[in-house]
Amino acid sequence: MKKVLVTATTFPRWKNDTEPDFVFKLCQLLAEKGHKIIVLVPHSHKSKKSETMGKLKIYRFPYFYPSKLQRLCYDGGVLENLKKSFLAKIQVPFLLISEYRHIIKITKKEKIDFIHAHWIVPQGFIAALIKKTCKLPFISTAHAADVFTPKNYITKMFARFAVKNSSYVTSNSSFTKSSILQICRNAQVNVIPMGVDLSSFNPKKKNTSLKKQLGIKNKFILFVGRLVEKKGVEYLIKSMPIILSKMPKSKLVIIGDGPEKERLVNLTEELNLKSNVEFLGKLTNKDLPKFYASADVFVGPSIVTKNGDTEGLGVVFLEAIASGTCVLGSNVGGIPDIIKHKKTGILVEQKDHVALASAIINLLKNKKLQVQLAKNAISHIKNSYSWNTVAEKFDEIYRNMK
Repeated sequence: MKKVLVTATTFPRWKNDTEPDFVFKLCQLLAEKGHKIIVLVPHSHKSKKSETMGKLKIYRFPYFYPSKLQRLCYDGGVLENLKKSFLAKIQVPFLLISEYRHIIKITKKEKIDFIHAHWIVPQGFIAALIKKTCKLPFISTAHAADVFTPKNYITKMFARFAVKNSSYVTSNSSFTKSSILQICRNAQVNVIPMGVDLSSFNPKKKNTSLKKQLGIKNKFILFVGRLVEKKGVEYLIKSMPIILSKMPKSKLVIIGDGPEKERLVNLTEELNLKSNVEFLGKLTNKDLPKFYASADVFVGPSIVTKNGDTEGLGVVFLEAIASGTCVLGSNVGGIPDIIKHKKTGILVEQKDHVALASAIINLLKNKKLQVQLAKNAISHIKNSYSWNTVAEKFDEIYRNMK
């Protein structure tokens, strides 16, 4: 049994939180395999400083006072928060210092064997500093923006320092791996994606009355995700007038929240789409499966932003596929690892709402194609993306750590 300190900036703050829970799920599965998992994540206003969640012992470190002014983490993610909040920018050094101090304290208290740092920057960088000062080895896992967006010399240097000092480096997709290799050419990188819970997300969760509840009289188009620039939701909204000209009374349901919401709502009103586009806000993971399973198509129109940020993997595609729903996504980032064009879904070029509308219409008009793509896709993710498969790969790395 290994005693592992897992560090991350995305983690549930409380039960039924709407924050992405993939790090939590991985930790739970590794704990079930016999490892003692301690988690250290940033504190959020109203979250507990420490608690036990399942088999996990959770510590949450404060990085700014008063706690209600902490702006850097959660609710859209670090990168988006840095864009919209000057206060978040000020808090970066405080986060780094506080996390470093708390890692030192916890590794001694809990007698940790090694660290598993999710995100190369900042967690991997801090773990590398710990290795230099305390001789404690670590694993780094890259998810997306931590290796897509480093443009200035200092950030690249931090990322390179983390990668070079890692015992193992993992990435969530082949695209993320290629980005790591641009930062550190000789790095040895294992591609291990995050997974999907096939018991929570499956076709049996379909709710035959959901369309009626949502007032949908034709096709049900679904988007789930943070409302941030890289998700490309504006192009999906712009595609709706074209879709409605061919499929009247269809509806786009948008689940999620974020800094882009106000702009997207305004765009919807400008295009006179209020009755055909509905924003449901954040929903808990408990409520999501019925939406995935009941939709006619799931669309993720992600883009590459000006600063290089894009989709590292796209867990929402996995959840939709597991639910038996056909998926359509942009040909960017790690999405092509999941969507093999015309085999497990449909890929379109980014930032082209006309092409996006055409692809959605063609897919929705071809039920036979939908069924075949969905069947192929489920087989694909069962083989490569089930949480059990993912956990086994990380378990092997954990057992090889010295």
